[in-house]
Amino acid sequence: MRKLSTWSLMLFIGIMAACQPSEKAEEKADLSIKYEKYTLPNGLEVVLHEDKSDPIAAVAIQMHVGSSREKPGRTGFAHFFEHMLFQKSENVEEGAFFKNINDLGGTFNGGTWTDGTVYYEVVPKDALERILWMEADRMGFFINAVTKKDLEDEKPVVQNEKRQRVDNQPYGHRSYVIKKALYPKDHPYNWEVIGELEDLQAATLEDVKDFYNEWYGPNNATLVIAGDYDKEQVKAWIEKYFGEIQSRGEENKMEAMPVKLTESKKLYHEDDYAKVPDLRLVFPTVEQYHPDSWALTALGEILSQGKRAVLYKKLVEETEYAPQVFAYNRSSELAGEFNIGVRAKDGIDLDSVYAAIEEALSEFETNGFSEKDLQRIKAEQETNFYNGISSVLGKAFQLSNYNEFAGNPGYITEDINKILAVEKEDVMRVYEKYIKDKPAIITSFVPKGQLELIVEGSEKATVKIEEVKPMEENTMADLDQDAEYTKTPSEIDRSKEPELGEMPLITPPDIYEAELANGLKILGIQNNELPLVNFSFRIKGGGLLDDPEKPGVANLITDIMQEGTKNKTPEELEDAIGQLGANIGMYTSNEEIVVYGNCLARYFDETMAIVEEMLLEPRWDADEFARIKTAQINNIKQRNANPNAIASSVANKITYGENHIFAQPLSGTIESVEGITIDDLKAFYADNFAPNVTGFQVAGSVSQEDVKNALNGLNEKWASKEVEMPTYEMKEVPGEGKIYFANFPNAKQSVIRVQRLAVSRKDPDYYPLTVANYGLGGNSGGKLFQVLREEKGYTYGAYSSLQSSNEKAPFGAFASVKTNTTPQSVATFAEVIENYKANYDETELEKARTALIRQEAREYETLNQKLSVLQEISSYDLPKDFIKRNQEKLKSYTVEDIIAIMDKYMNVDEMDYIIVGDAETQLEGVKQLNLKEVVRVDEDGNQVDNVIEAM
Repeated sequence: MRKLSTWSLMLFIGIMAACQPSEKAEEKADLSIKYEKYTLPNGLEVVLHEDKSDPIAAVAIQMHVGSSREKPGRTGFAHFFEHMLFQKSENVEEGAFFKNINDLGGTFNGGTWTDGTVYYEVVPKDALERILWMEADRMGFFINAVTKKDLEDEKPVVQNEKRQRVDNQPYGHRSYVIKKALYPKDHPYNWEVIGELEDLQAATLEDVKDFYNEWYGPNNATLVIAGDYDKEQVKAWIEKYFGEIQSRGEENKMEAMPVKLTESKKLYHEDDYAKVPDLRLVFPTVEQYHPDSWALTALGEILSQGKRAVLYKKLVEETEYAPQVFAYNRSSELAGEFNIGVRAKDGIDLDSVYAAIEEALSEFETNGFSEKDLQRIKAEQETNFYNGISSVLGKAFQLSNYNEFAGNPGYITEDINKILAVEKEDVMRVYEKYIKDKPAIITSFVPKGQLELIVEGSEKATVKIEEVKPMEENTMADLDQDAEYTKTPSEIDRSKEPELGEMPLITPPDIYEAELANGLKILGIQNNELPLVNFSFRIKGGGLLDDPEKPGVANLITDIMQEGTKNKTPEELEDAIGQLGANIGMYTSNEEIVVYGNCLARYFDETMAIVEEMLLEPRWDADEFARIKTAQINNIKQRNANPNAIASSVANKITYGENHIFAQPLSGTIESVEGITIDDLKAFYADNFAPNVTGFQVAGSVSQEDVKNALNGLNEKWASKEVEMPTYEMKEVPGEGKIYFANFPNAKQSVIRVQRLAVSRKDPDYYPLTVANYGLGGNSGGKLFQVLREEKGYTYGAYSSLQSSNEKAPFGAFASVKTNTTPQSVATFAEVIENYKANYDETELEKARTALIRQEAREYETLNQKLSVLQEISSYDLPKDFIKRNQEKLKSYTVEDIIAIMDKYMNVDEMDYIIVGDAETQLEGVKQLNLKEVVRVDEDGNQVDNVIEAM
């Protein structure tokens, strides 16, 4: 519905927490969340958790209704209803959730899955009463306000979501195929959460009312409030706004409905967008909280995660059939599924992959697994627990999930104990019971024209492929949006939104800085709320230092440096990290190589020792290099199956110009990666890894002195050196942009980007340009979202943003639109941007000013957010108080200042349009716009046949 996934959203934090007794810990950590629970007379269950660490509050309302409560012929209703509830209610105006919450400095969203729907907001604490008023209004005072036009207007939005997440993605139909094969027609998991589009199209206003009255009563919900508030005041607000809402619907508790297969079912699908073959095995298992569910979860990790895992060894190392393999158990409220998945390399026969899986499972039966693997899983859980409760929203999700599905918001303690109690015998027992020689659903998804790769004996799966039709005029335009209705009676006046309280005062955390003798710069925030530490090393250079003739070296180096050290094999390094319950990773960006991590505070020294070893003593393992190089080539092939990835590649080539390193894919090309040797990586490391171009950022429960002590080894062993940063001439912004069209045959959506080079992160114009962008596309209340989605129904979402870089970075707007609206959407982008500029006024500026200042209440909540501030300072050499300085500037900006900025960077004539879509059906319509010159390009941004197709 919004930026985040909605219908595929599962249980957010879910069952992820347990702990391992530590030799360093004097006693077992108390992994629980304090709360108070009570129930209103109407059945609404309320859970309160106080957290005064930041002046914010989170509200989560979980309705015990998902797609499993639907009926055949009326599927997709739970998810569709989630969309409807963001529109309006009797006393909350049209679009208020989209427009107002961001303006309050808050964030919001919702999600639907098989068994539930959740709505949530995080706002500065003075806005809490207003949020409760809005939430109560849609729970008890919604349905009379809904018109047939509301219903019909929202249907295209859901259809666009399906196109974006399913129809226009490789392997997007696999879940549909599996569900239809695994579950009988009358089973509630037989259909996807998004539902059947024909069911949605047939939905009537009466259907909507029936669904609301049956499932959206307070007696079918949990309300959680977590954060900084006065408890007695909040209880009074809850009683005021929710207390009089009447119970609705009957008690409809559903019992578990696990399924069994009498024989395996093999199905295949030729995927229009797939570039490599994909195999999935799905075994029916058990519902959540079943005694076997915890052991099944452990089984999935043991089979596939880690260098010792049998599936990894067989599929990745021995046969080299795939760059990776995964296995996991997903137990939902009514039934469970155990998945084994392999995305094979190009051209690999899936019969061979299937045989290798069976060989691996046979070896697992014979050899079992190491106790270390089970202990590693348990060791991770304490860290994961604290990560999961690092935000008030995370705690709200956990409390609401456990309350709705376990009947107890404090069930997390029992959940932890169940995970800790899993033994090797339990894992082997559930393997024998649910996996060994058991029938499964086996799907082969292969590229078009490669049927020889499917598993032998597979039958063609039934998949519904939407036909792209010419755009039809909106037949709902004449429906009465403002039809009269009788408001639901209330004991209070609900027509006036509550006033905001006193804006909370923000006290930014103290930031310390230091520099080691070798030039390593340190930025830190000590915070003792949780026994955690988050950290990162940011080494300047990254993809910028790649050879333009051989891109991809920088990207590969962070892969190989995670595969062991001089004194540790890849397996031993994995064990060393795992036994601490720590997380350590590396990645490459355009301008930096980043080492990041997260650990329990008591293991900070040990974690830093491992990072030191990884940084200073890479193993340069030849076998691992060959594997990751092949995996990278496989990933590049898949990249061109994703229209958004294609749009990114084309946009970079067009915006930066082919002579700039940023025009090259960071991961390289197939040709460049094939030519990279391990000596190239060693040379890059020798030339460009140095402490004097590195910043270390740390946030958490560790003192400045302890940080410096933990880095002492790096200070002594890592010598500074001169690292030369190349400079590239930036492409001039064209006086008049063009439209670049890349063909994506049979696309169900077109990806559109409208952009130009703007400014670097250090440029004085950077911040005012972000202010100017707020009302255009910086959030769901922006003009792009409101027009392209809410008014016209072309897209699931439309936004705009300014990228951050030490070089000039693009400013642009973007959306994925329904294919048959491509020309209209292109024209609408131009129209919206120009109208926004022409009509910008003091009201628009004040809205941005208020929202951006109020957002600061959420800037420093979690360790990740604190670390992000430090990273921004480090990467762009900003002053430590840059947020405060920006706010002072914001208070002084005039409308004339912002208009001047827009005139410099938001001139549509100077912007290029990048379109990735179906040329056969949409290119001619784009040409007929006579908007700009149209150029055909390939998936890498190269002009096709050197022929310019003019207007």
